[in-house]
Amino acid sequence: MIITGLRGVGKTVLLGRFRDASLTERWAVVEYEAVKHDDHRFRRDLAMRLRAALFELSPRARWTARFERAAAALSAFTVSVDATGQLQAGMNVDMIEGLADHQDLSMDLTDVLLTLGEAAQDANRGVVLLIDEIQFLSRPQLEALIIALHKTVQRGLPLLVVGAGLPQVAELAGDAKSYAERLFTFPAIGNLEHADALEAMRGPARQESVEFTADALELAHDLTGGYPYFIQELGSAVWGVADSSPITRDDVAIAQEVYQAKLDSSFFRVRLDRATELQTAYLRAMAELGPEPQKAADVAAVLDRESTQLGPTRAELIDMGLLYTPQHGYAAFTVPHFDLYMRRAIPEVLVPPKRPPRRR
Repeated sequence: MIITGLRGVGKTVLLGRFRDASLTERWAVVEYEAVKHDDHRFRRDLAMRLRAALFELSPRARWTARFERAAAALSAFTVSVDATGQLQAGMNVDMIEGLADHQDLSMDLTDVLLTLGEAAQDANRGVVLLIDEIQFLSRPQLEALIIALHKTVQRGLPLLVVGAGLPQVAELAGDAKSYAERLFTFPAIGNLEHADALEAMRGPARQESVEFTADALELAHDLTGGYPYFIQELGSAVWGVADSSPITRDDVAIAQEVYQAKLDSSFFRVRLDRATELQTAYLRAMAELGPEPQKAADVAAVLDRESTQLGPTRAELIDMGLLYTPQHGYAAFTVPHFDLYMRRAIPEVLVPPKRPPRRR
């Protein structure tokens, strides 16, 4: 399963629930937050976590032949050459020729997950990989993961992957391997339905014997759009402002400034800080057009450019996880209400100066 959705809707929280459920069933849990690493760093980071899972399944003194084989695969998976030209393996076990030593990421990761799944099966347990920000895996890394998992599924091994990522993940997985759509389910989560959003505000307060008036809840819903993280932040701000029960619409209105300042200084700002001047201008131009997905040509027109000129900038913002493509030719913000933030942070549209033509 790969859970998809915008920022702040609870994807990482759901991974935590999967972790709790897995531990209850005595499965070993491997938690990995994907980042943009080269394949060598990816191998090292993943193998370190898989190694811990192997020891969690069984202490070394009780290893069976299948555990020894899994350890050998992990050792070969992380093999490298040091400054003296000597091979350095990831685990202190003898490697097995032809096992995870192909120097092909797909083949090697397949060997690792198959042997780990077989070891877990030997111990009558299982392993679950929880991968957050899965959209940051490179195409070869995502492809290798899909191929390896496909093999474990075919053999009925107790090894599962649950990922979480931005909405483009389903498309990325399909591009990497066509059978990914059959291998994974892609549940999408978003803002809460109206009644659930109101209960998310009302329920925790009621546990403390505090009530909200009906119009206070409606204003809270209008401000947050029903997005879980925004409800959490507004609820915190309102709790600090209100001095008695019931919490009124005026309390929510007063708390709005605190709520927006908190989001602007952390949730929103940390994303904008990574953008270059041209990338920031592109984001501001999108915000000018509204929160809906926008055509590349329309955004370019706001900046008095051709869409082809801004194609690389748009691609960079998608690669950074600030935009995604819900359909061909369109891009949308990955962060709810980011258009409103851009308008607050940058009141005027930024139009970068055009570069003079090069002299021949």
